[in-house]
Amino acid sequence: MIIRYKFENKLDREFAAALRTRVNTYFQDNQIQRNANSKMIIKTIAVLSMYLVPYFLLILAGFTNLWLLMGLWMIMGIGKAFIGTTIMHDSIHGSYFKNPAMNNLMTFSATIVGVDKLIWHIQHNVLHHTYTNLEHADEDILPRFVFRYNTNQPHKWFHRFQHIYAPIFYCVPLLEWITTKDFIKVFDYKRDGLIKKKDFPMELTKVILRKAFYWVVFLVLPVMLIPVPAWITILMIFASHCITGIMLAMIFQTAHVVEPAEFFDEEDERVKHSWVAHQLKTTCNYGMDDKVLSWFLGGLNFQIEHHLFPEICHVHYPAISKLVQQTVKEFELPYFAFPSFGAAVASHFKHMKEMGSAKDLKVQVA
Repeated sequence: MIIRYKFENKLDREFAAALRTRVNTYFQDNQIQRNANSKMIIKTIAVLSMYLVPYFLLILAGFTNLWLLMGLWMIMGIGKAFIGTTIMHDSIHGSYFKNPAMNNLMTFSATIVGVDKLIWHIQHNVLHHTYTNLEHADEDILPRFVFRYNTNQPHKWFHRFQHIYAPIFYCVPLLEWITTKDFIKVFDYKRDGLIKKKDFPMELTKVILRKAFYWVVFLVLPVMLIPVPAWITILMIFASHCITGIMLAMIFQTAHVVEPAEFFDEEDERVKHSWVAHQLKTTCNYGMDDKVLSWFLGGLNFQIEHHLFPEICHVHYPAISKLVQQTVKEFELPYFAFPSFGAAVASHFKHMKEMGSAKDLKVQVA
């Protein structure tokens, strides 16, 4: 069951008000919208092309060279990851277009990468963004038996190796998501009251239809139309999804499952600080000066700004990050950032190694 934690939002009101005012002033003074701009439109075309052009070549061009086929599947895997970090992520947060109908159209990007937009909205927008790194609420850190993310979670003997085997298992979540996860979660969220009972039949039907579309277009058709044995195509599809899974894991894990980020498990279901302070305590940026990284990651390397302002399109995060840094410094609140993506990845694996150690455990389970 999901715990609905309560934050002490009477705290840090001056900080929140000052930051909101400065960000609002930035958009007003520069006479720009908070949503997508021309740069975002160009990026959308580019990442969709990275995914869809190889797909149509695969099913229509009649290629039989295995190296060429594998290369196209790998490009698709990379393109799928970048659709997730850019188009899908912004649109499901409602920050792509101001017009709800147009924004909803862009959420179809989730369907073409095999993720159901309703399930992602609940898991990511509702739970992860509200209860970041809170045990029993943030599903991104739920114990998956093979991992121990923080000292609030049980320790198993094999966790001492988790920093070694983690990349292998990071392939699994996406494969699980395109097959079983959406169906399991739609029932879980109904049980937890995150999907209303009266809406459940319709929502379940939509999940089934969206998933069926993905399976037919991106699994069945390639197996039928690519002129190589079916088992080869299936293996290549598997490899493509592994590439996407590892990429997404590294992008998202390096924002919250790293050394500076804090984790919480409050017994009385009350968090002893404000929601804005919680986001700063549990979130890390990385590679903020790397424009190429920022372009491909959809601004997710500005994770602090994203968590504080998820309704703002990511193309604006580099600019407003300066306002956030200025304000947290004035109010003496934390702001965690790594100089590069590589430093964040190294910190993630160092953190995983430390959590796998049997030293200084809060919880011990044989």
